[in-house]
Amino acid sequence: MAELKVRDEGPLRVTRRGHVAEFTLDRPPANAIDLATSRIMGEIFTEFRDDPEIRVGLVTAAGEKFFCPGWDLKAAAAGDAVDGDYGVGGFGGLQELRGLNKPVIMAVNGICCGGGLEFALCGDIILVAEHARFALPEIRSGTVADAASIKLPRRIPYHIAMEMLLTGRWMEAEEAARWGLVNRVLPAAELMAAARALADELASGPPLVFAAIKEIVREAEDMKFQDALNRITKSQFETVERLYRSEDQLEGARAFAEKRDPVWKGR
Repeated sequence: MAELKVRDEGPLRVTRRGHVAEFTLDRPPANAIDLATSRIMGEIFTEFRDDPEIRVGLVTAAGEKFFCPGWDLKAAAAGDAVDGDYGVGGFGGLQELRGLNKPVIMAVNGICCGGGLEFALCGDIILVAEHARFALPEIRSGTVADAASIKLPRRIPYHIAMEMLLTGRWMEAEEAARWGLVNRVLPAAELMAAARALADELASGPPLVFAAIKEIVREAEDMKFQDALNRITKSQFETVERLYRSEDQLEGARAFAEKRDPVWKGR
């Protein structure tokens, strides 16, 4: 079983607080992602996925201006192929990472555009600083925001998503919240405290239930309601089957009957 290591250096720094792992994208000057960085991120997020002691991930970026502008165009101009090897998990390590059944919080602390917005959309909950801005400028460089073309029309109203994709226009934080692209807008000085408080709240919750929720939501996205419900009731989701046979489910019932807080063990 992989164990998530603390990393004080590198393009993705890692710290651990109890059951929470905090990831900081730190690649000056703008936190752009090239192939090598993407592969490192994939390795780290895989360790996060596989470490049973870590229940929640919190992702942010270094600096105050940029969260992530996405693909490193300077690296591309130097020969880094856009269709190269992004590593496990695809671009940024999260886009195609299979079986990630832990909550991921994104704390967006600046400009978030292109592949950076696609990366942010990998989070389950997105908190943003007041000065954060969002865009999909790929149209202006003659390419397509592939993951965003799939995800964005499912997250916000179709016409708003298409406007962003077809024009590359910028969206301010408050508008992003209005359309439901992000959960909450906060003063920059309060962003990380709020994100950490939320991460701690989730880390105190039932990890097996969270895993079941994430698998159901992910797998049911393209299924008819009754088909998805049938899979749940017939225990055809691995995480649901594990939950229903777990110590944690018994603990939840006992804690309710005994009028106390449950102690979740993740087994």
